[in-house]
Amino acid sequence: MLYPSIDSLMQKLDSKYTLVTVAAKRARQLQVNDNSEIAKPVSHKHVGKALEEINAEMLHYTTSTKEDNGSDELGE
Repeated sequence: MLYPSIDSLMQKLDSKYTLVTVAAKRARQLQVNDNSEIAKPVSHKHVGKALEEINAEMLHYTTSTKEDNGSDELGE
């Protein structure tokens, strides 16, 4: 069984696209400096740690409009 499950993650975010985008962006941040917010992560990989942070609601994101150059911001 995978942890966290896709069902629990989809309750936190509005779409699968948002889930993939936020997790990928956070995983890239974790590659540069491994500063995971989870004390004892289940996963050893950066994407898994990012998904665990999303499940624990430690990550917050904002969507941008086309006027904002289309970039998303990821905050911790």
